[in-house]
Amino acid sequence: MKVLLVDDEQDFRETLQKRLGRRGIEAENVGTAAEALAWLKRSPDVDAVVLDVKMPGMDGIEALKHIAASHPGVAVLMLSGHAHVETAMKGLELGAFDYLMKPVDIEELVFKLQDACEHKALKGKTAL
Repeated sequence: MKVLLVDDEQDFRETLQKRLGRRGIEAENVGTAAEALAWLKRSPDVDAVVLDVKMPGMDGIEALKHIAASHPGVAVLMLSGHAHVETAMKGLELGAFDYLMKPVDIEELVFKLQDACEHKALKGKTAL
């Protein structure tokens, strides 16, 4: 499984990257939505993106729109430190696989990533 972590909090994303790595999940990290979109152009084989909602510049919802349009096979998990039901609903309407709250439990995140990848694999098989 290959995952891209997108969050403006460097310590958070680097810690999460290490913790996922210890569980056998290959993770890369970037600090902005613009960096994420550029990274996805170079490495479109990613399985999932963990995307922070609140970031300077382009926010997670706007980034989700771009990812859904240009990389429809990539599962996106939205992550937020602020409980806003409207934002969660908007993300899910735009195609996010799920919405998690910070601080995220690592086991819950791993489960959601595995679930997203299984969903992606099943979706791919039904398209054949």
